[in-house]
Amino acid sequence: MSALLASFLLVFGSLFPIVNPPGSAFMFLAHTRTLSRAQRADLAARVAVYAFLIVVGSLYVGSAVLGVFGVSLPALRVGGGLVIAVAGWRLLNAKEGATDGDIEIGGAPERLRSAAFYPLTMPLTTGPGTIAVTIALGTGHPFGSDMLSLATLGGLLAVLSISVLIYASFRFADRMEGLLGRALTDAMMRLFALLLLCIGVEIVWRGIAEMVKSLG
Repeated sequence: MSALLASFLLVFGSLFPIVNPPGSAFMFLAHTRTLSRAQRADLAARVAVYAFLIVVGSLYVGSAVLGVFGVSLPALRVGGGLVIAVAGWRLLNAKEGATDGDIEIGGAPERLRSAAFYPLTMPLTTGPGTIAVTIALGTGHPFGSDMLSLATLGGLLAVLSISVLIYASFRFADRMEGLLGRALTDAMMRLFALLLLCIGVEIVWRGIAEMVKSLG
């Protein structure tokens, strides 16, 4: 197996279950119901681009950035896991058909751009769990040793593929709702919100366990 294909499969297989573009699309739709289709398409494109930049940055320079600020990977997991858990809790307890008041932008472009990064990209799409896994991949494999290597190109192609899936899933989230129906879509959103809450708790638990282990 070539280094390019091996790198692609490693990165794609590690990130797809965590990012879960089809599942995240339901939460994206829950936050953007009041937007026009054009605004939702613009947001989907921005989220995909932001997600690509975050994951690529985490893959190649994430561990170095954490080292500069003296932040350990367990600390990132604890802090980020709390953010994810809170986001999941808010979605789980949102009123049916309601949107997040912090994101209801009423056509203001500057609020659209702001919401595209937080909370739609961070933490709902590529949150601390994604970043932690990506940094671990980057430290365990020589992706950044040669920017023209096959391993590096394979990693980039995998991240690009994930970003394209994010865009497609978010862009056509309303059509997914049309196929499933509003009631089933709301039920799916609640289910993925519960999973998001559980993922946040699991990330916090892993971070605490790693901290305790390091003390012993």
